[in-house]
Amino acid sequence: MNPKADFYFEKNERWQKELEKLRTIILDCGLNEEVKWGTPCYTYNGGNVCLVHVFKEYCAILFMKGALLSDPNGILVQQTENVQAARQLRFTSAKEISGLATTIKAYIYEAIENERAGLEVKLKKTDEFKMPEEFREKLAQDPALKTAFEALTPGRQRGYLLYFASAKQPKTRESRIEKYIPQILDGKGLED
Repeated sequence: MNPKADFYFEKNERWQKELEKLRTIILDCGLNEEVKWGTPCYTYNGGNVCLVHVFKEYCAILFMKGALLSDPNGILVQQTENVQAARQLRFTSAKEISGLATTIKAYIYEAIENERAGLEVKLKKTDEFKMPEEFREKLAQDPALKTAFEALTPGRQRGYLLYFASAKQPKTRESRIEKYIPQILDGKGLED
């Protein structure tokens, strides 16, 4: 146990018992406990394998490369359709975690083996993401915007495409695009 991670387990009163059980199970699998992104993260030879985190309705183990897991029990959850690599095991009680301890360990051991083997999730390329017609038209009309967008990192491009496409109405998509044109021209991502 890494004392630097203790704060996370102590501050989450709602899920304290569940988190302690998950921590014990994960550490029993031989992973190192670190703190990354403000949450306990478990690594193998420096590679991120999984982390624990809490939500209002559940706590979870998130496997960084969960898409590679075989999931024989069909219990892994893809948080949203846009999440490519990560998958969660979700829990709502300490009793549930205790009952699934052997299964949880099997998933962790498979994730460790994937990390040991150097396996990587094949991510979609940026051009495979849906580009809203409104943005396509803007890029066609403004060569400087097209050049600036293409110069962004693939992750920044995907961020914009996902954000623009998530608006249901054309008017909302158009206003989002207009709002972020200056940021794109400055070479910045959605969250920069």
